[in-house]
Amino acid sequence: MSTLTQRLAGSIRDKLIAGELKPGERLSETALSASLKVSRNTLREVFRILTMEGLLFHEPNRGVFVSVPSVSSIIDIYRIRRIVECRALAGADPNHPAVGRMRRAVETAIVGRASKDWASVGSANMLFHAAIVELADSRRLSVFYAQVAAELRLCFGMLEDQEFLHASYVDQNANILAALEAGRPAESAEMLDAYLTRSERTILAAFERKM
Repeated sequence: MSTLTQRLAGSIRDKLIAGELKPGERLSETALSASLKVSRNTLREVFRILTMEGLLFHEPNRGVFVSVPSVSSIIDIYRIRRIVECRALAGADPNHPAVGRMRRAVETAIVGRASKDWASVGSANMLFHAAIVELADSRRLSVFYAQVAAELRLCFGMLEDQEFLHASYVDQNANILAALEAGRPAESAEMLDAYLTRSERTILAAFERKM
């Protein structure tokens, strides 16, 4: 895989993580190739990579679309999150540089909640959890988690009421951070495990309502 295609795939993943692309949305080759300043052939290679990752899918004679999560994929994503995030948090050093990134994400989310900018709150939440993974000091794990995070944001995109989805988790993120900064990483990991269980139930309930 070339450096260019890696960079472009990462750019589209970032758009997914930021909530700029929604589940089921059709992607325009013409518009994307123009905005990314690349040839359509290069973009097709990027689409192929992201399709293999399960983030996009192709329909003959219709084009390329953003994937819509299934029940099994939602369950699998949360299983991965418990394994990766909870373990990273349980073994974390409260003085790790990523703790500062967690704090900034919480502060951004609080500001976003006050102004009811739920897109900002959602993006800050993604940064908070990416920072948790960084506590593990594994570049490979962080790269892998970027793909999981993109799929996760697609799950979030299934909920029309973003305030309902994100509002309560701002304080929960703050509480997880407070426990870690106080030198109680095991307690922080337990709080995150309960948090993920609630979040998974919310997403699965939203999925069922759309069926």
